[in-house]
Amino acid sequence: MALIAGIAAGDGATWDHILQNRLVPYTLTTLSVLLIAATIMLGLAVPTAWLISQYDFPGRSVFNWAMILPLAMPGYVMAYAWADLMGVAGPLQTQIRDMTGLSARDYWFPNLFSAPGLAFVLASTLFPYVYITARAAFSMQSLTTLEAARSLGSSQLDLFWRVALPVALPTILGGLCLALMEAAADYGAADFLGIQTLGVGIIRSWTSFGEPNTAARLALMLILIAATFLIASRMLQGQRGTQQTSSRWQTPRRTELPSQAAIAATATCMLILLICFVAPVARLLWLALENRAQAVDLAPLLRSSLILGALGAGFAFITALVFSLSSKRNETVRMGARLIAAAGYAAPGAVLGLGALFILRETGQALSGAVAIGFLVWIYVSRFTSAGVEPIQATLARLPKSLDQASQSLGTTGLRQFWRVDLPLIAPGALAATLILFVEILKELPATLMLRPFGWDTLAVRAHAYATDERLAQATLPSLLIVLAGLVPVLLLSWRLSRTERS
Repeated sequence: MALIAGIAAGDGATWDHILQNRLVPYTLTTLSVLLIAATIMLGLAVPTAWLISQYDFPGRSVFNWAMILPLAMPGYVMAYAWADLMGVAGPLQTQIRDMTGLSARDYWFPNLFSAPGLAFVLASTLFPYVYITARAAFSMQSLTTLEAARSLGSSQLDLFWRVALPVALPTILGGLCLALMEAAADYGAADFLGIQTLGVGIIRSWTSFGEPNTAARLALMLILIAATFLIASRMLQGQRGTQQTSSRWQTPRRTELPSQAAIAATATCMLILLICFVAPVARLLWLALENRAQAVDLAPLLRSSLILGALGAGFAFITALVFSLSSKRNETVRMGARLIAAAGYAAPGAVLGLGALFILRETGQALSGAVAIGFLVWIYVSRFTSAGVEPIQATLARLPKSLDQASQSLGTTGLRQFWRVDLPLIAPGALAATLILFVEILKELPATLMLRPFGWDTLAVRAHAYATDERLAQATLPSLLIVLAGLVPVLLLSWRLSRTERS
């Protein structure tokens, strides 16, 4: 609906102003943030994945799963924490002044409230997408191929650059495209840091200028960027590097690093984890304890968040289950279901929220009560069904194809087969899918911000409101609860990945 309105909308004074003065800056800022974020994510994820998959060093078994922990933090929560850490009155700059005796005007310090600062925040939370795919790609490469390169005189550095990385590159870039699709959809971090991206422009065009047609045209640009990354990731999935056809294929064995190299590897992984998870979470905890007297009433926020999360996760899970089970016997249908689900995932929350507001305007419905909740659940289903389809289809793909034939030969068909055969077998994937869906909905900000009924503020909405009003102390508890909820599926995901790697 938003696309149609954006294409058919007539020109107006606001659109002329946006077209002449803001469209190019919005687009260039968004693309520059994505480019810088991509560089940072590759720099964080690829060397770390190579070290963890190929070498043994102190702490490797911990870093193997801990590197996924930043996924539990939404970008806007990371922005709140690092804004306080890096502020003039924050602990980092205060320590510099105490050690040097300088004033705040006498030294240079990185500015988080900038496009590179936003890129750093988004990369810190999203680089695990690239890490997971890179680690899997490096772990699945053949030992015989690597040993052949060593026998030809390749050093460890040559082995990485000339053998392992070219083979793993399509998979790594596929993970990067998914991460950039998430980064392009960001609103909370960009709005808090004051960076004029397309996502911020869409919501402000509607809320500040009252121009839905202008917002729709900006949404077209954001959808185009997200669709580009979606198509790229799907194309790269078909280019997973060279295939091993030799019967002597073996999984690579990890090499023990010398003492100095082992210390450097441990320090590198520890520094990345400190910057991307430990330091921001510790700072939020410190602020929460320091300002305990200013704690907000969390009961209404928890109620709204849990109800919306449960409704959205329930309907999205049912949709993902129907998609997966209806397509398990047909490869074409299966790929079609994945593409439909992925297309919804590519649509940013701000765009889907804008589409819902257009529908409400055209039908004359008020944004209140059950209508608003119904539209929010619809957006959650559209946006996050893909997150449920993937783990369920991955579980179904491991089941033997003869299982259906065996159950049918015993007279078990239809719903009876689903309850007695399919559901028990896909239970692990279904549990993972449900947890992932719930946490993704709990973290969602732009659509919930645009469509929530009166009195239905969620943890994410209230945390963002406090942070943008420069009341970071009150924002800490809602933010920490979101992170805590996100840790459960992230740890489950890490355990499943580690188990799959061992097997």
